[in-house]
Amino acid sequence: MIESACAERDAAVAWHLGDPLGEQRALLAGSAHVDLGHFGVVRVSGADRLTWLHLLLTQAVEHLAPRVSVQALILSATGHIEHDLKVIDDGESTWLIAEPGTSADLLAYLQSMVFMYRVEVSDVSGEYAVTGSLSVPGATTGADTGGDRDHLLWHAPEALATTDRTDDPYVPVRPAPWPAVLAIVPRADLPHLGTKAGMWAWEAARVAAAVPRLGFEIDHRTLPHEVGLIGAAVHRAKGCYRGQEAVARTLNLGRPPRRLVLLHLDGSSEALPGAGTPVLASDAREVGYIGTAVVHCDLGQIALAVVKRAVDPLAQLAVRLDGADIAASQQPVVVI
Repeated sequence: MIESACAERDAAVAWHLGDPLGEQRALLAGSAHVDLGHFGVVRVSGADRLTWLHLLLTQAVEHLAPRVSVQALILSATGHIEHDLKVIDDGESTWLIAEPGTSADLLAYLQSMVFMYRVEVSDVSGEYAVTGSLSVPGATTGADTGGDRDHLLWHAPEALATTDRTDDPYVPVRPAPWPAVLAIVPRADLPHLGTKAGMWAWEAARVAAAVPRLGFEIDHRTLPHEVGLIGAAVHRAKGCYRGQEAVARTLNLGRPPRRLVLLHLDGSSEALPGAGTPVLASDAREVGYIGTAVVHCDLGQIALAVVKRAVDPLAQLAVRLDGADIAASQQPVVVI
């Protein structure tokens, strides 16, 4: 069975449990959950936590109600994505789910910004873990099975969970819904959470829905506009966060230099391209890079890539792997 070159990034958890395609189908049916225990969990407590986070994040959270979840970014001063966070408040603390390997940097940044605010920030990844499932009508999700039904649940924003189109040019043409549910659970509860699937299943569903991930499709140069996160993770009307000027300038005066696409690989190679593999135009010019490549139970070999905006959306592309070019047809996601 082909395995993704990106599996190394998620080596701390099981890539599959022996039946990768069956696990994908169980996850897509809403009957399995995935151990995302390598993701970080940071807790922010204190009376000023929401007011303070509102100043730091791209999303409006000042009046975030308990058990309501949002997605938010932390940007550099030039508007590039530094952290991609899943945010939920329980009425007493605000919980941030962070990508693997980023908790220490996130904690250091947040602690440096406390100043006189009444907040306490702590990395609680050793005590709490994350699991992932997909919300499917009529199904019992893996996140709700066999454990404490009061686990804190984060739900993907509607801009990611549905394929509905709007007149907003910054709403991506999502090829499939991403009704993701992340549960923050005590680590001791992990063995009791029902049917499990491996990380391969999670990544296959994410790629099929064209949802970008930090460290894969999102690199140190990525603007939120390029990967379809305006609206989903960046509030259009909110000010007062680092990088706001760069976001507004691109929204009002220009277009971002790159865009997210879903590639369908021709399957001529059993090997899959790893993150950063060049994407080529027909004349062999390098026009982008691979973020994540996987084998999907229904779609076969697919990949998310970031390419130059000027690339013709109808053009046939190629991925260079081990000296050979693999044909790749593109399905536009961000079409601005």
